[in-house]
Amino acid sequence: MAERTTDPTIKDFEAAIAELETIVKQLEEGDLALEKSLELYERGVQLSRFCHWRLEAAESRIDVINERGELKAAPASLNLPDDEEE
Repeated sequence: MAERTTDPTIKDFEAAIAELETIVKQLEEGDLALEKSLELYERGVQLSRFCHWRLEAAESRIDVINERGELKAAPASLNLPDDEEE
């Protein structure tokens, strides 16, 4: 599984996707200074990694449920930290 970001400014998957979409739009417009473009690109990479990590975690939980064939709580190792649960 990908390493999770520890950036406290990323609240949850939905917020990360929304911010990433905004960054992509800004970069596509191309009216930014080079430094600002690099800053936005770097933030976009952080958000992308976070989203990838969350999707992998969700996929792992789904795999566990499907393997068992019944709905029970996933092992604690697959649960999101308390501050991440929705």
